[in-house]
Amino acid sequence: MRDEQAALDIVQDSMLKLSEKYGANPATELPMLFQRILQNTIRDYYRRYKVRATWTTQLSSLLSAKDAAEETDPLETLAPAEDSNQALGPPDHLEKSQLIDSIEGELRKLPPRQREAFLLRYWEEMDVAETAKAMGCSEGSVKTHCSRATHTLASALKRKGITL
Repeated sequence: MRDEQAALDIVQDSMLKLSEKYGANPATELPMLFQRILQNTIRDYYRRYKVRATWTTQLSSLLSAKDAAEETDPLETLAPAEDSNQALGPPDHLEKSQLIDSIEGELRKLPPRQREAFLLRYWEEMDVAETAKAMGCSEGSVKTHCSRATHTLASALKRKGITL
């Protein structure tokens, strides 16, 4: 790992998982269990990184050349400014509500399992394991459903001329 903070987070998460799930096991078993948990946590980190990179790349294709040059995060463009206490004016409010309606319309067009996986992962901010448990399927299925949903949404929004 090149990112020291991410490495420390991975080790900490692995130690928490070990203590939560295997705390009652004999001490002789813990080193091998920890090694396996650490390997899986590292794999999960890289998988999440790859998905985020793909999602960011797809969203960045919706940005204009000017926005892309500024290296802005496309997901942050929809969030209101933290220091903004002013209410939106009528034209801005209308534009925002139309954008939200368009996104919700495209979400409704997704197959039910893709929509469920997408909303649980990105709107509810559940991790892959929690989403898989909630949906009653494997983690691989969750990842597949989310990937397909993001590709479909990005394409549909781009076809409508929506730039984020």
